[in-house]
Amino acid sequence: MSRSLIQRISPFFIARIKQNHKLLRSSSYSHCYSSSALHEASSESSESPSPSLDAIHIADNCVKRMKELQASEESSDEKMLRLSVETGGCSGFQYVFDLDDKTNPDDRVFEREGVKLVVDSISYDFVKGATVDYVDELIRSAFLVTTNPSAVGGCSCKSSFMVKQ
Repeated sequence: MSRSLIQRISPFFIARIKQNHKLLRSSSYSHCYSSSALHEASSESSESPSPSLDAIHIADNCVKRMKELQASEESSDEKMLRLSVETGGCSGFQYVFDLDDKTNPDDRVFEREGVKLVVDSISYDFVKGATVDYVDELIRSAFLVTTNPSAVGGCSCKSSFMVKQ
């Protein structure tokens, strides 16, 4: 019985994976980025009166939690918050957060009050203009993307989303 269920739903999942893969490859990923053009600071300083609309915004609670994590970390390497987008989740795409101590040549770096958020170039197109926050609730404590102008829908879990097709 379970085998027939797998055979019936496999084409759906295969089609969905192909569709998501096509979306990931379709945008402006084919042109090359220079490393220096990818590093951006989104800190709100007096030098930049209007922050970029495409910058990823780091909320106060996110800054506070990252500073707590950096203070509790025993290693000398400064940890950065890495945000990436993967296919999957209930709505087609999902946000993935990790702590990282290195950047890659295709990464974009956003900084606020010494806290760095790193996003790879493919994921960046899905989170332009988004706000990253840290929430501490009864059911979970986690980094979340609280607003994302690129998302047209999502799930109540707030870790998955869909984009226009």
